[in-house]
Amino acid sequence: MAAKTIDCLTADDTEALGERLGRLIDRPMTLACYGDLGAGKTTFARGIGRGLEVSQSVTSPTFVLQHIYQGRLPVYHFDAYRLDSARDLLELGLEECDDGVVLLEWSERVLEALPPERLELRFSLLEEGRRVSLSAIGPELERLLEALC
Repeated sequence: MAAKTIDCLTADDTEALGERLGRLIDRPMTLACYGDLGAGKTTFARGIGRGLEVSQSVTSPTFVLQHIYQGRLPVYHFDAYRLDSARDLLELGLEECDDGVVLLEWSERVLEALPPERLELRFSLLEEGRRVSLSAIGPELERLLEALC
């Protein structure tokens, strides 16, 4: 498993990191995001959308649980904060999203539903900015992480 840590001083830096990653994504995958409220998960998601050439504005799916965006690949943006279990996520259709990028916020709430290969992103607040710790689980994702950093 490959891992990298990147400090982002501003929200723009966090979004730019997401955009850089989005530009590198060329196949379906899961991005499992972890972190407290306000740690930068949705800001990062906006960047992913831009990097994947999504024309819509990427917003938090907190109250609707899922947004679907069209870009170079479909982006399935889930928010598990209000879910009670991994089963709830599966009932939302997670397994049917294998043709695009699954971007899952609050992944810690649905660990059992995560695929064995994924890129994990842990967001934490710093005194100034945010820290993003990325862990690639799977050889293809390790190459992606190496290209990003």
